[in-house]
Amino acid sequence: MKAILYATAFSLTALAACSGPKAVTGAQQADINVLCYNIHHANPPSTKDKIDIPAIAKVIADTKPDIVALQEVDVHTDRSGKGLHQAEELARLSGMQSFFAKGIDYGGGEYGVAILSRYPILETNRYPLTTVAGTNGEPRVLATALLQLPGNRKVLMACTHLDAQRGDTNRQVQIREVIAILGKQPYPVIVAGDLNAPENSSVINTLDQHFSRSCTDCGFTIPVENPRRCIDFVAFTPGRFETVRHTVIQEKYASDHLPVNAVLRLK
Repeated sequence: MKAILYATAFSLTALAACSGPKAVTGAQQADINVLCYNIHHANPPSTKDKIDIPAIAKVIADTKPDIVALQEVDVHTDRSGKGLHQAEELARLSGMQSFFAKGIDYGGGEYGVAILSRYPILETNRYPLTTVAGTNGEPRVLATALLQLPGNRKVLMACTHLDAQRGDTNRQVQIREVIAILGKQPYPVIVAGDLNAPENSSVINTLDQHFSRSCTDCGFTIPVENPRRCIDFVAFTPGRFETVRHTVIQEKYASDHLPVNAVLRLK
């Protein structure tokens, strides 16, 4: 594919309006603003081959998140531009730190998931997830970042993008692996991503046995025009957080998914 140059004109003044990490309330509580977004490699579906990083950055700026979980992120690919590391550029524009975890090699570069954080990142890990032999599924990963919150508290943020095939074979294996990995963590966990499975599916039912979601009867996230399903979720360690607010953002240009915003209160 030919390299695509993206528009660079974007107001850094607007991005500077993003708020910093929320202060701890008393000694026990902190509100954490989480954005989960499948960015479709920053390609607006209505505009073939265009890479519009400023459009994704504006969603981040408008939401003012503390943590962002991104899926379908390009790094140095032919289609997005060999000089463009999308996670690092979005982090730069948003005044955040970033961690990218490769899912696959793609178009002369890499493609995967990323975590952006306004909190200091203390430690990161990339966990390959299983693709069952013979299914021809695309390899998937789980990314984790240990974050330092105000008040000397720590939270583990996790981001994933499960298999997209029609059948649940790979997704069921992958969600069990995600649960097993995160279940061993000594910190409160937030996990977000495109799980490619709707509410009441076997995959989400499995997730619900181990994590609490930020929503029930969640608003639909795909397609952006006349959405019919919710497959993008934020979940957390039961009893360690409570949901202050959950919103599906009606941004229909920048990606083929609607972004999900959840404000969680760490107890």
